[in-house]
Amino acid sequence: MSKATTGDSGTSARSTEDSPAENSPARDGATRDGATGNGATAGGDAQPPATPPSAPHVADTHDLIRVHGARENNLKDVSVELPKRRLTVFTGVSGSGKSSLVFGTIAAESQRMINETYSAFVQGLMPTLSRPEVDVLEGLTTAIIVDQERMGADPRSTVGTATDANAMLRILFSRLGRPQIGSPNAYSFNVPSVRASGAITVERGAKKTVKATFNRTGGMCPRCEGRGTVSDIDLTQLYDDSKSLSEGAFTIPGWKSDSWWTVRVYAESGFLDPDKPIREFTEKEMHDFLHGEPVKVKVEGVNLTYEGLIPKIRKSFLSKDKEAMQPHIREFVERAVTFTACPECDGTRLSEAARSSRIDGVSIADACAMQIDDLAAWVGDLAQPSPGSSSRGYPMVAPLLAKLGHTLDSFVRIGLGYLSLDRPSGTLSGGEAQRVKMIRHIGSSLTDTTYVFDEPTTGLHPHDVQRMNDLLLELRDKGNTVLVVEHEPEVIAIADHVVDLGPGAGTAGGTVCFEGTVEQLRAGGTVTGRHLDDRTVLKETVRKPTGALEIRGAKAHNLRDVDVDIPLGVLAVVTGVAGSGKSSLVHGSLPAQRGAADAGLVTIDQTPIRGSRRSNPATYTGLLDPIRKAFAKANGVKPALFSANSEGACPDCKGAGVVYTDLAIMASVATTCEECEGKRFHPAVLEHRLGERDISEVLAMSVAQAEEFFGAGEARTPAAHRVLRRLSDVGLGYLSLGQPLTTLSGGERQRLKLAVHMGEKGGVYVLDEPTTGLHLADVEQLLGLLDQLVDSGKSVVVVEHHQAVMAHADWIIDLGPGAGHDGGRVVFEGTPADLVAARSTLTGEHLAAYVS
Repeated sequence: MSKATTGDSGTSARSTEDSPAENSPARDGATRDGATGNGATAGGDAQPPATPPSAPHVADTHDLIRVHGARENNLKDVSVELPKRRLTVFTGVSGSGKSSLVFGTIAAESQRMINETYSAFVQGLMPTLSRPEVDVLEGLTTAIIVDQERMGADPRSTVGTATDANAMLRILFSRLGRPQIGSPNAYSFNVPSVRASGAITVERGAKKTVKATFNRTGGMCPRCEGRGTVSDIDLTQLYDDSKSLSEGAFTIPGWKSDSWWTVRVYAESGFLDPDKPIREFTEKEMHDFLHGEPVKVKVEGVNLTYEGLIPKIRKSFLSKDKEAMQPHIREFVERAVTFTACPECDGTRLSEAARSSRIDGVSIADACAMQIDDLAAWVGDLAQPSPGSSSRGYPMVAPLLAKLGHTLDSFVRIGLGYLSLDRPSGTLSGGEAQRVKMIRHIGSSLTDTTYVFDEPTTGLHPHDVQRMNDLLLELRDKGNTVLVVEHEPEVIAIADHVVDLGPGAGTAGGTVCFEGTVEQLRAGGTVTGRHLDDRTVLKETVRKPTGALEIRGAKAHNLRDVDVDIPLGVLAVVTGVAGSGKSSLVHGSLPAQRGAADAGLVTIDQTPIRGSRRSNPATYTGLLDPIRKAFAKANGVKPALFSANSEGACPDCKGAGVVYTDLAIMASVATTCEECEGKRFHPAVLEHRLGERDISEVLAMSVAQAEEFFGAGEARTPAAHRVLRRLSDVGLGYLSLGQPLTTLSGGERQRLKLAVHMGEKGGVYVLDEPTTGLHLADVEQLLGLLDQLVDSGKSVVVVEHHQAVMAHADWIIDLGPGAGHDGGRVVFEGTPADLVAARSTLTGEHLAAYVS
C-alpha cells in the first residue's frame, strides 16, 4: 500500500494506488511478459512491482491562504494561514476585527486583483479599490461575497428582478401566454410602451430620406409607471398659504430661502408674484405654481428649470424608496404623502395587456404574487406530460422550465419559500437579503472559489439553521473555500477550522486568540471557547403585566385575523420561524392599534444606519452638539468652529483628515494631511481648550474615557454625559467618539442605534432581533440592558430567535406553525416555562433542548 501524500495544510492528496500510470495496460503487459526488475522473484513467479512513493505535484502544494501583517482598521499585524477547500468560521466579540480580516482584507484584495484583469476602459467604469493594509497575501482565489448589505431600495426592484426569476418568467409568457402580446418586454413593469414615427436621412452615397416608424410594447402600467402605488400629496404640508414666497411660505425640509434650485426659482421666475400670499393667487398663477410644465428661466444670469411644485416634489422625493431616505425626509414624506395601490393595475405594476395574457389561466401578475413554493409547484406542473399524452407538456420550453424550476426550488431549499417574486427588495431584512443573494450560487458549477458569508444565520429560527449548514457544507464539498463570519454555535460546530479574534473589541481586539479545530476551541480558554456550550436556566419568577396592548383582527401580509394581547410592564418576546408573521404583527399591526400612540411606542428596527466617512458616533448620536456648545462657551467663540464639517475644518483637507489623490483607473491614494496632521481641524481651532483638551483630543477619546471627562470637573457637561452613559449601557464603551461609521461592525451599528432610541421619551420599546451581530458573551449584557429598561418602568417587546432571550422573557408569543400561508397564527401564548413544558411548537422543542 503506497502512502497518501499530504499538502502543508494537512489535506490528503490522491493515493498513488489510484494513479493512472500504475494501472495502465503497458505496465500490466510488461509484468506478464516477465520483464526484469522488481516484478520477478528468484522462483520465477511474477509479483506486483514495488511502487516508490510519488512526490506531490507542485500545483497541489498551494493549499493555504496566507495572510501576514494585516492592519486594516483595528487589526494588529494579524497573521493567519487558512486551509483551502475547507469551511473556516471566524468568531469573536462584536468589534474584534472579524469583518476587517475577512471582508476588508481577504475578500477586498481578491476583488481588487480580479478588477485589474479588465481593460483600462472597463476599469474606468468600475469603483476603484485600494490595496488593504497588509504585508503579504498569498494563495487567494476568486472571492464571491455574500454580505448583509440591504438590496437596492429602488421602488421598481423586487425579489423577482433581483434573482433573474422575473426575466425567465417573462420569456416563458412571451412563448406560451395567450393571447400573445409581444416579446418579453411586453411583460416587464420596468419597460414603458413607446410609439414614434418620422423621417431619417441616411448619409451613405447619395443621401436618402426614409420614413420610419418605431413601436415597442412594454408591460409598464402607465398610471403608476411600474411602481404599483400612486401618491396623493397634502398641499398644506408643502406651504403655508397665508404667507408669500418671500415671507418663507414653503415648509418643505431643506428648502431654504437662498436656494436657487428651490425657493428662488419660484420667487424670481416671473410667473408668480413673490410678495402675494399664496391663497390670493389667481387660477392661472395657482396652475403655474402647482402644475407648470418644465421651462427654462434665468435667475440673476443663471439658467434654471422652472416646473410646477407637485411634479418637482414627485421627482425629488417620491422617486426614491422611503426606507432609503434620511429620517427627517422620510418623516416629511409620511406626513405629506398618502400612498395607495394603483387603481388601474391593482398594484400589480403591469399594463392591462400584460395582465390579460395567461398560461393555463394564470397571468404573470398572478404568478409573481404567488408564494414561491406554490409557484415552484405550478412551474413543475407545466413541465409534466399533458394528460393522455406521452410527450412533455411544453417541450419547446423544457430547458427554460428546468432552469426556472431550479431557481424557485433554491428559494424553498434555503427557507425563503414564503416570499413572493413581487415583494419589493427594499423590504427584505438583512438576513433575507443575504439569502436571496445566495440563490444564484446554489447548484453553481464553479469550484475552487472562495465564498465569503457574513452571519448567514441572521434572522433564522433555530429550526432553519440546519438548512443553512447543509448549504455551506455543500459548497465546501464541491471543492470551494468557505469563509464565514458567525456567532451561532450550531454553525461554529460544523467548521473544519476556527479563527477566534479578540480578546476584546475595538482597540482591545484585533489579534488572533485562537486558530484550530472546534474541539481545540472548546478547550482553548478564549471568550468564545468558554461560551460555546452556554446554556441557560428558566427564570424562577416572571414579572406580572401592568396592562396590555390589544391587537384585534390583524391581517397584514400573511396574518390570519390575529387577536392577541401584548402585555405591558414586562419583557415580551415574539418568536416563530422565519416568515411566520412576526414583523407583520409587531411592525405592521401594533402601531396601528388604539392605545399604541398613547403608550409612547418607540420602534428600533433593522434599518441600517447610514453615514459617510465623515460621520462618527459623536455626530450620529447628537453627542457633538453639547460638546461644541461647551467648547464655545468656555472659549467665547461660535460652536461652528468645533465642527470638522463646518467653519472649523482644516482648509487643506476640508475636514477629512486625509488628502486624496485621484489616479483615474488606479486606486486613489490617501495621505495624512500635512497641515492638520490628520486632526481634521484648523490649527487655530485647536488652540481653544476645554478641561485642558482640544476638540481633536476629545474626539480621539473612547466612550468610557469621555464619560469620565464630561462627568465632573471643568468639562462637566450633563447633556453629553447622558448620551455617553447610554453608549456605555449598550456595551460600546470602547468606541472612539470620532471613529468613522464606515469602520463599525454590524453589531456595533445595531447597538449604536439602540443607544440613540433609548434617549427618546417612550413607554414601549419594540426591538427587532437585537442579538444580530452579537457574540455569545455580549448577549448576557444585552439581557441586563433589557432588564434595566423594564425595571425603570418601560415595556419591552422583542422580536427574537435567540434561545437565551426567549428563556429570559416574562411572556412569549409564538407565531406559526410554518412560514407564509402556513403561518400567520398565534400557536402559543404564555411563560417560557409553559412553552418548554408543552413542547407543542417548533420553538418549544428547540427551547427545551437549549435550557439546562
